[in-house]
Parts: sequence; C-alpha cells; structure tokens
Amino acid sequence: MAFAKDFIWGAAAASYQIEGAWNEDGKGPNIWDVSAKYGHIKHNETGEVAVDHYHHMKEDVAMMKKLGLKAYRFSISWARVLPEGVGKVNEKGLKFYSDLVDELIAGGIEPLVTIFHWDYPYALDCRGGWKNKDSSEWFLEYTKVIVDALSDRVKYWMTFNEPQCTLGVGLKIGVFAPFQKCSTPELLQMGANMLLSHGKAVKYIREHAKQKAYISMAPYASTFRPKDDSQEEIDKAYEDTFWCNIDNFPMSMSYWSDPVYLGRYPEQLVREAGDLLPQFTDEEWAMISAPLDFYGVNIYYHAGHEPDASGYPDNWYQGCPHTAINWPVTPTTMYWSAKFLYRRYGLPIMITENGMSEHDWVCLDGKVHDSYRIDFTHRYLKELSKAADELPVIGYMHWSVMDNYEWAEGYDERFGLVYVDYRTQERIIKDSGYWYKNVIESNGNNL
Repeated sequence: MAFAKDFIWGAAAASYQIEGAWNEDGKGPNIWDVSAKYGHIKHNETGEVAVDHYHHMKEDVAMMKKLGLKAYRFSISWARVLPEGVGKVNEKGLKFYSDLVDELIAGGIEPLVTIFHWDYPYALDCRGGWKNKDSSEWFLEYTKVIVDALSDRVKYWMTFNEPQCTLGVGLKIGVFAPFQKCSTPELLQMGANMLLSHGKAVKYIREHAKQKAYISMAPYASTFRPKDDSQEEIDKAYEDTFWCNIDNFPMSMSYWSDPVYLGRYPEQLVREAGDLLPQFTDEEWAMISAPLDFYGVNIYYHAGHEPDASGYPDNWYQGCPHTAINWPVTPTTMYWSAKFLYRRYGLPIMITENGMSEHDWVCLDGKVHDSYRIDFTHRYLKELSKAADELPVIGYMHWSVMDNYEWAEGYDERFGLVYVDYRTQERIIKDSGYWYKNVIESNGNNL
C-alpha cells in the first residue's frame, strides 16, 4: 500500500474557530459573533478571541512548517473582508489573508482556500440570509474579491465546507448559528440558493483565476458500512449512503453532490418534493454542474441506521470506542467513503477533514501525550491507503492543525495536532503532531 508521490499532506482550520479579533481592523460581525451571545453555546463561550490566530499568524505558520505540513486548508471570514457582506472592501482584512498566503508559500506550504465555512455576515442575515433571492449574487461578489486578490498565489479552492451543517444543523434543527428552525419549503429554497452560489463561484474562478485553479467543495460523508463483502450488501450500503428524501435532504450527501457532479436533483427527492422543489434554468444547471477537479470530503465516522433491538444503531455497539465528542471510531469509513464517492462521481478524492477530539492536557513533563489520536489517525490512514490502491486519492488534511473553538461545544473539544492553552495562548506540539510529521516525511510508508 502506498500513496502517490505527489500526495498532498496537510492540516486544516476555519476562520471563526481560530482567528479571534472579532471586531478589529474593520471586521464586521457574523452570525456566530451575534448569536453566540444568547446562551446557545456551552459555558456561553464565543470565538471573540479563540486562539488569536489573527495576531499569532506568523508564529502559527512557523509551527506548521515545524510539523512538516505540505498544505494548509483554511477559510476566509466573509465579514472580515466585506464587513456588510457586500459593498466596501475592508482592505486590512483582505491583507491579513494575503499575508497569510505569502507566509505559507515562503514556508513551502500550499494554501488551500475554503470560501465559506459557516460564518455568514450578520448584515446579510438581517436581509434574509440564504432565503433572499439575491444571496447567490452576494456570494459571487464576495468570491470575486478574494479570487481577484489571492488567485495569483492560490491554486486550490473549495466553495462550501459541509453545507449540510449550514442548512441542516443551523437552519433545520437550529443547533448551529443562526439557530433557526425553518420550514421545508424555506429549506429547499435556501438549498437552491446555496447550490447556485456554488455554481456562480466556480464560474468566476474558472474565468478569472490568475493561474490554473483546482476547484471542489467539502461536504461531509455519511457512509454506511456493508454488513459483509458480498456485492449485494455493498450495493445496499451504497444505496443507503446516497438516499435522499424530503425529510433528510439538508443532511444528505447526494442532495449537495448530485446537482454539482451529476447535474440533477436526487430522484427520490424529486418524487417526494414535487412542486416544492425549486427549479433551475438550463444556464443555472450548467453553472451548478460545471466540472470540478476533485471530490473534497470531510470524513469522521460511518453513518448508522436507527437503533435495533439491541438499542444501538449499526455503527455502534455495546462498549464501542468513541471520541471525547462521542463520535464512534470507525476507520473503515475512509475506505468505503472513498469507494462509494468514486463509484458515483468518478473524481479523485481529497480528504479535506479527518481527526478526533480527545481529553488532552499538558503532562508533568510539559508535553502532551495523545496516544489515542495517533492510534486513531493511524487506523484511518491505513484504510485510506487501502482505498488509494484502488482509486485516485490525492490528499489528506488532518482536522485540525491546533485546538480551537468547536462551535456549539465551545472549547471543551480538542481536535488539534497542537495543544493551545486558552488562558495564555501558548502552543505545544502534541505527540500526534510529531508522529504526523514522520508520516508526511515517509509519504505514509511507515503506516
């Protein structure tokens, strides 16, 4: 088992989770800045300071270089660049990202940009957010600003991170910002506006990037595991993985991926939604389904059906190993996700997120010994290597480069390769960080 010689080894983070400086240098508020103040987050914590990456950027990039990263996937804060979401550009905010890109390139680290990772500008939310028919034009205006500024140095672009969380978690069940519970017709319209936003962004990048661009998006994978190796069970798990009906469409992979990669809505959703389903013109469909360069995907654990007589779903069992955030440890999801996604969409796979939360602390010797994270990542990478023997796998981004603000969970969950003391902002590379450096140096041959 071996990864390609040009395999992209990296790590990832997101703007609101790490940057802090929530109202500095002209930045406008986003929906997390505002709604986090109203008791939605554990311990009433916010990302106002986070891990203060805005002021520690050069130190953090130096740390990434010490980790041996070949790439860093980060997101842009829309409201830092455009405080009102549209209109006047905040040049200081844009310069921060330009300086970050320069620092990464100087350190031999490839920048991978995610255009949107959940921190929607509050000013646009007040105008209806994704419900507004103009929302895709707002997204296009934002995309133009960052592509014009950064595409001379940035080659890799992802439009949306986990759109399932924006629509499903934030706007259907209401446990992420903006903490709303919208109706099915509203959700279908917002989803359509997001798909159109993706299409308009891709079209602009293709036509205006200053060098060859490699474009994708980054949904998360909810892949079912076959009960055995029979083709019948494999096909059943495949069909379950891409099932999409009127109840689950915001959280479905196929709702987001079939329009983008196949140029159509999932068939089951079409049958059930009927006239509720927003329609696109031929020109809009052409934009939404314009060819992409790879399939970016965030992978953490297998999906599970409803609990059976045992009281457990089929991705769980009595005594099942699970992470601190209570996600099951299911390494084979790396193999089956890659297999199923390649079977359906036929593009090279990049793992844009994978990692685990653990109860990390600084030990008496001043180090952070996170052996479980090493074992977790080792198991998942072995499954990814197995997939890479059978289909094109082009990269792996560990989540995350350092501990940070974990959305509605506040600061309880630590996912990083680097430990952060939130009281002092001290950074300490964990054992897993040094282990991952060795994996990168061997191109995964030491797994």
